Amino acid sequence: MNTSIRYQVVVNEEEQHALWPADSLPPQGWQPDGFSGTEDECVVHVDEVWPDIRPLSLRRRLAEQEQL
Repeated sequence: MNTSIRYQVVVNEEEQHALWPADSLPPQGWQPDGFSGTEDECVVHVDEVWPDIRPLSLRRRLAEQEQL
């Protein structure tokens, strides 16, 4: 694994997270979440901040169904 490559963590409107090269702009619809580092550091960060990997719209829909 190349640890000299720096990544940034990016997030979309569904609160899905991904790693993107730190020296590149994220694709349309994705925004930096403010964390960057090695691949391993970014993976640890994503694991901490994104425990429920279901898209936001699905989580909301399921929460609404539970309230019925």
